[in-house]
Amino acid sequence: MRTVLLASLRTHTRRYVSAALAVVISVAFVVVTAALSSATRDGLTAGVGAPFADADVVLEVYDPEQVSRLVEQAPAGTAASVLGWTQEPVRHGDDPFGRDTEIAQVVTGDPLRWQELTEGTYPSGAGQALVEASTARRHDLAVGDTLDLGAGDAARQVVVTGIADAPSPLVAADVYVTWPDLAPFADRLYVESVAWVGDAATATRLAPDAEVHDRDAYVADLQQEVNSGVDVITMMLLLFATIAGVVAVIVIANTFAILFAQRRHDLALLRCVGATRRQLLRSIRAEALVLGIVASATGIVVGWLGGRGLVAVISARWPESRLGEATVAPAWMVGALAVGLVVTLLASWLPTRSATRADPLSALRPDAGVDARSTAGRLRLALGALLLVGGLGLLAVAVLGQVLPAMLAGGVATFAAVLVLGPWLVPGLLSVVGRVAAAIGGAPARLAAGNAGRHPKRTATTAASLLVGVTLTTAVLTGMASSRGALATEMDEQHPVDATATATTPIGDDAVALVRDSDQVERVSALRGTTVTVPELGEVTVVAVDDTSTLRDVTRLPTDDQVLLPLGLAGELRTRLVPADGAADRAVDLEVVGTEAFGDVALVTPRTLARLTDAPETRALWVRAADGADPELLEADLQAATQSAGGTVDNGLANRAAVDQQLDVVTAAVVGLLGIAVVIALVGIANTLGLSVLERGREHALLRAIGLTRRQLRATLAMESVLLSVVATVLGTAIGVAFAWVGVETMVKTAVDDVPLVLPLGQLGAVVAVSAVAGLLACLLPARRAARVSPAAGLATP
Repeated sequence: MRTVLLASLRTHTRRYVSAALAVVISVAFVVVTAALSSATRDGLTAGVGAPFADADVVLEVYDPEQVSRLVEQAPAGTAASVLGWTQEPVRHGDDPFGRDTEIAQVVTGDPLRWQELTEGTYPSGAGQALVEASTARRHDLAVGDTLDLGAGDAARQVVVTGIADAPSPLVAADVYVTWPDLAPFADRLYVESVAWVGDAATATRLAPDAEVHDRDAYVADLQQEVNSGVDVITMMLLLFATIAGVVAVIVIANTFAILFAQRRHDLALLRCVGATRRQLLRSIRAEALVLGIVASATGIVVGWLGGRGLVAVISARWPESRLGEATVAPAWMVGALAVGLVVTLLASWLPTRSATRADPLSALRPDAGVDARSTAGRLRLALGALLLVGGLGLLAVAVLGQVLPAMLAGGVATFAAVLVLGPWLVPGLLSVVGRVAAAIGGAPARLAAGNAGRHPKRTATTAASLLVGVTLTTAVLTGMASSRGALATEMDEQHPVDATATATTPIGDDAVALVRDSDQVERVSALRGTTVTVPELGEVTVVAVDDTSTLRDVTRLPTDDQVLLPLGLAGELRTRLVPADGAADRAVDLEVVGTEAFGDVALVTPRTLARLTDAPETRALWVRAADGADPELLEADLQAATQSAGGTVDNGLANRAAVDQQLDVVTAAVVGLLGIAVVIALVGIANTLGLSVLERGREHALLRAIGLTRRQLRATLAMESVLLSVVATVLGTAIGVAFAWVGVETMVKTAVDDVPLVLPLGQLGAVVAVSAVAGLLACLLPARRAARVSPAAGLATP
């Protein structure tokens, strides 16, 4: 049988190429995941301990006053480095960095100064700044440039004295300033920890609420936290690798099934001349083992090269990603090899059994496929019906009770039912679609539909590989679109104004005109108000809402007995507003409502404002952004127009854009990863069609002999491939949309009450079109090869 094995490998090498390609892609996926994980882990953990290298202890303290005392009242011989940041607007001339630019501390002495200088000098006092290298490149900054930090009373101007790399990405920032320039933002400072040089007792005296940690233990915990985060990402990537592996199993199983169906005659002859069933089984599985070893080894090499190349590209294009060196541990190599072998052997298990189970005489008869009247057919139908009923029941439980485990189990069971019932479902759909195609495409389309449905089990298996990828892709696209719609409603409530500018002094008409003339602005509302005194808070700017044309949502506006205060100021149930001149007869008592939706200003109704003052002045601008407006440019225009009046800008549009960007990134990443499975599925379709062309060589020659032209034969094969791709895609789209609806009802509605199902018709149409075009491309070589064979040569083929 060794001779038979070697001869078979030589003879059928080309036919195994697509199956090998599916294994190569799956294994390479695993190895690339390992490379990315190692690079991420190395980059994140390499400099974790740098900020604490000279510290005696590490303090966890969150009270801004205590943090300030640690820095400002540290006695001689001690030092404190605040490891945290605040997000503030930063400008370099006319270039706005954005409101979310991170500003952190740089100490003025060597102890605890952890940034690595690459150009210029370290800041030596107030008014000087250090800029992170990637930020400097992004905004074309150089030593000597001037930056404007913050807005309003806390605004600062600093000069860039140096450019630096930040070895610890966990506490890295865009701009580093000394404590005197950071102190005005202390109330908004997020503090990760404080590195302390000196006696721990002194630190706890200055910051009684601080938790004191041993430096080495704290760094070890940080590294463990980083590793855990990377492990979560790795598991997510391996989930998509598993999906690709499942699709690869389907493709390989289909490949083996077709190959063994083509070789049934040869296998039967071997049985007739004395080969036992066990010998044939060992020989065929040895073929699968050799295929798995070669393809897995190739996949490891491709994945290793691809992983290193991908890390190099990411590091060059996005240096702020801070990836380290891409390495693949031997354990990952062994694991990837095992994945390839398991995928191949698992996929070949059933086809090899069916190929050797039949006796020689039955093997010489044609394969009838799945017959619902046979015992196996009835069992398959019963299993499919059971899975379908059980899966739909679990999905109903998930929707009604918002039970996530029931949703997952129901989804798996329902999809498994579709796969089990595929030999009846897919040919039925092909018949319907084929009749429509026949009315348009004539004889080639009728032949294509007949050929596609001739082997129901094979057709269903081929469609199943594409069905997996399309279903998941459609579910993700629809789920994300629905979530985006729900979030848009939520963002309208949280940020009813695209941008606000609140001033401590009156805003002039010229400033209003400048904002109105900006190409980033569609509409401006100038709100009139005054300054009042709140007993618990001091002076507060209050404006009246008399123009709602710029609002996206008006549900949070105050009533006559209410005042809307920023959440940071709203501490009492009721408060008194007293005019700035102290006129007690104009004071009003109002119910306090906290909000973050309108910037740093208190809101009242026009009637309430009229009770407070007879001479209101413009104190705030509300802006509706123009379509396609840039959040940073909008903020820059508002800041420039109101700066002389002490304007403070709140950019709701930037927050909306950040949420949209996150959804776009997640959607693109998930669809891109699922694309691997779709590629494998399309390889399977091409392989099935190619092997079917070889199997039906005499049939094609006979069609040519009775008058079918080369062009019609190519059109028939192209239509067959497109029909199969479209049917699988349409079915997958329908199932994916249904799964997305269940997911939205089960998960999203726990956070948002009213979530409509949003169908991204453009994206779903693109999925169908791409699948159809890919199916058409998959048939080019097989169709060309079939049309090139003359009728005489084809009929002479045994």
